[in-house]
Amino acid sequence: MPRFSVIVPVHRVEEYLPECLESVLGQSFADFELIAVDDRSPDGCGAILDAAARRDERVRVLHLPENVGLGRARNAGLEHATGDYVLFLDSDDTYTPGLLQAVHDRLRDCADPDILVHDYARTYADGRVVRAASAAVFGRPGSDVFTLDERPDLLELLQVVWNKAYRRDFVAEQGLTFPAGYYEDTPWTYPALLAAGRITLLDRVGVHYRQRQEGGNILATASRKHFDVFDQYDLVFAFLDRRPDLVHWRPVVYGRMLHHLNTVVSRPGRIPPRDRREFFRRAAEHCARLRPAGYRPPAGAAGLRTELLSQGRYTSYQAVRALARTRRLVARG
Repeated sequence: MPRFSVIVPVHRVEEYLPECLESVLGQSFADFELIAVDDRSPDGCGAILDAAARRDERVRVLHLPENVGLGRARNAGLEHATGDYVLFLDSDDTYTPGLLQAVHDRLRDCADPDILVHDYARTYADGRVVRAASAAVFGRPGSDVFTLDERPDLLELLQVVWNKAYRRDFVAEQGLTFPAGYYEDTPWTYPALLAAGRITLLDRVGVHYRQRQEGGNILATASRKHFDVFDQYDLVFAFLDRRPDLVHWRPVVYGRMLHHLNTVVSRPGRIPPRDRREFFRRAAEHCARLRPAGYRPPAGAAGLRTELLSQGRYTSYQAVRALARTRRLVARG
């Protein structure tokens, strides 16, 4: 049984895949299996994976008969995982040198917690490497091993699956799987962090998160599929419904959901212009149903924007955003 199972879903990344694979296979810590899931990629990815498997026996390739999307491709890989811990890596991103050794050492020193969280950096085509704004969270003093109650600031991090190592038995105990659709990390990461009895941090950049400019990032592509975010948070709150011991987290998760919805609708190129009013209507219905009694919106402009969004007040929301832009321009002179 290997120490790690690294699951890499693959679709339309022929240009980046060799670098991704080498970042894993070239790690100094060698006790892992790399499960690469060819999600019916129409380019040369399948051949690249097969060649890697012939060169390195640690590589296992699954060729799916049809394209199922990122979340379900990860599920397919998870079914074949045998490692003590499961890690996920997107096929256009890369591991930093020495990551797996550092993860192994930290897990060993902390007596194998349920989840380890490490940091990441964004990489750009011009060569820039910029550590995430979350770096301060990793540097804060605290216990080596803790629960989310002790470190609620972890929910302020970007809720992605690929900056964590998960104890495979914990994943099985919690029944964690990925849904179909966009924002598939959301119904995995929130339940995982909320349910974990033991969490640890690794203050290290472990993943270089590629910022693709040519439209390769689906989250930067205008589509009605961004409406999937509502279904994904329904799954998160369904999990909370099943866990009355976690009821105190509902206001916090609701606030993070509002922040996420605001990000989706405010980022250029996500919600098509003709669908923005409908997004606000859906947000109002969604928030009216899920808003917990103990929720208090944050102060200031951010709180105002999320409250307007939660009430579906599209015109007022747009006016507030326009006023904020005007003030920024005036301040710049």
